[in-house]
Amino acid sequence: MLLLLGLCLAGVVEIGRGLYIPAKAAVAQMLLERAFDRSLAAHQPLKPWPWADMTPLARLSVPRLGVSRVILDSGSGQALAFGPTLLPGAASIGARGTAVIAAHRDTHFRFLRELHAGDIVTVQTRQGLNRRYRVTGTSVVRWNRYAAPDAVMGERLDLVTCFPFDAIQRGPLRYVVHTEGVTTHRDGA
Repeated sequence: MLLLLGLCLAGVVEIGRGLYIPAKAAVAQMLLERAFDRSLAAHQPLKPWPWADMTPLARLSVPRLGVSRVILDSGSGQALAFGPTLLPGAASIGARGTAVIAAHRDTHFRFLRELHAGDIVTVQTRQGLNRRYRVTGTSVVRWNRYAAPDAVMGERLDLVTCFPFDAIQRGPLRYVVHTEGVTTHRDGA
């Protein structure tokens, strides 16, 4: 009986550990949504919680899928636990070149597998800048072979996550959704 109770307790602990990451990601996105709205109103970066080492930079949405994610301004591995991040070294959102946003495949970017060529992805920055991008295709690349398209291609956005989607362990492959800018405007303009 004691063995059975111990096994049940161990099972509950393992289930809890499995739910911890998705729960943390969901709670973080709620706090980040509030911080993004405050940052948008203030036109300056505001932290989602006092000890945060990142701030909300933009909101990415996919209208067809009903998806909305707050993008962080830090490309660190720690920030990825809380939401998608704009990777350093890539173009800024709205600038000529390719902005690259990365997130985990099992939480914030799980929806990438459902994007199709022609889908619209919108990005709103905390400065009120709105961008629309059309999905042009996808690719699977090794993490050390990915290179963002050159700036001569215009304004682009790549969304990157680990691949395959259902893998349990890390691997060398990345799934990339490629998009190109289609319109630009500023709120109130």
